[in-house]
Amino acid sequence: MRFSTYDSTCQIAQEIAEKIQQRNQYERNGENTTKLTVTIRALLQKLKEKIALLKDLLLRAVATHQITQLEGDRRQNLLDDLVTRERLLLASFKNEGAEPDLIRSSLMTGGAKRGAPNPWLLEEPEETRGLGFDEIRQQQQKIIQEQDAGLDALSSIISRQKQMGQEIGNELDEQNEIIDDLANLVENTDEKLRTETRRVNLVDRKSTSCGMIMVILLLLVAIVVVAVWPTK
Repeated sequence: MRFSTYDSTCQIAQEIAEKIQQRNQYERNGENTTKLTVTIRALLQKLKEKIALLKDLLLRAVATHQITQLEGDRRQNLLDDLVTRERLLLASFKNEGAEPDLIRSSLMTGGAKRGAPNPWLLEEPEETRGLGFDEIRQQQQKIIQEQDAGLDALSSIISRQKQMGQEIGNELDEQNEIIDDLANLVENTDEKLRTETRRVNLVDRKSTSCGMIMVILLLLVAIVVVAVWPTK
C-alpha cells in the first residue's frame, strides 16, 4: 500500500495559497469574496486533517520499524514544514487584504515539485500488509521475544566461554607451580652434585697423598734392609 498523503497535502497548501491570492485580488477589484472565503475555510480544515493523518502514518512507520530512525527524522522535518505553512496560511487568511511573501513563496514552491519522486511514498512491507494495529503489535512482540531468546543464547555462550577461560587460567597456574617446583628441585640437585664433586676431589687428593707416603716408606724399608743385610 502506497501513501500519497504527503503529496496531496502539499497540493492542498498550494491551492489554499492560490485561493487567498485570488480572494485578495477580488477584494481589490470590489468583487464578492464570500464563495472563495468558504472554499478557503474548507481547504484549511482539510489541510489540518491531512497533516494529522500524516502524523499518524509517520508514528506507525517508526513504531513498526518500516523506516529507519534517520528517515523518520527526515520525514518529521517535512511534516514540521507543512505545519509551519498551515499556520502561516491560516494567519494570512484571517488577515484580510494582506498578501505577504509567504503566499508568493508557497505559489513558487508549490510543495512537492511535479515530476519529482514523492519523499513520503512508502511501500508497506509484506509482513505487515493487511494487518491491524493489534496484529502488528503482536508481531513486534514476537520479534522482540525472538531477539530476547537470541540474546539469552548469546549470553549463555559468553558465560561458557568465560568459565572455560577461568579453567584454562587455573590450569596454567597449576602448571606454573609445577614448573617452579621442578626448577627448585633441579637447583637443589645441582647444589648436591657440586658438594659431592668437592668431596670426591678431596678424597682423591687424600688417596694420592697416602700412596706417596706408602711408597716412601717402602723405599726406606728397602734401604734399611739392604744396609743391615749381611754380605757373604
